[in-house]
Amino acid sequence: MTADIPGFIFAGAVAAGGIFGYYKARSVPSLAAGLLFGGVLAYGAQEVSKDPTNYSVQLVASSILALLMGYRYSKSKKVMPAGAVCLASIAMILRIAAKANSALSNNVDI
Repeated sequence: MTADIPGFIFAGAVAAGGIFGYYKARSVPSLAAGLLFGGVLAYGAQEVSKDPTNYSVQLVASSILALLMGYRYSKSKKVMPAGAVCLASIAMILRIAAKANSALSNNVDI
């Protein structure tokens, strides 16, 4: 069992961003969303650590986060935090896609 270090780092960054948003602006929605998504992403990283093909939780959470933060960025044009979180979420989606593609190509018998 290999730990999904990038997944855990992303989960921690999302949770820390929610805490920072609360600290800076007293934004309870930022705190709630950061802790919720950070927790879900950490659970997803734990699942990927156990079974590398079990990436659905991470994929769904990263996709939702990319859509929500992409929408916020399009409205505000502020890179922090919306643009940065959107880009990080897209990077995680691409990472998951690359790992899934690699797993599929290694298990295909022709």
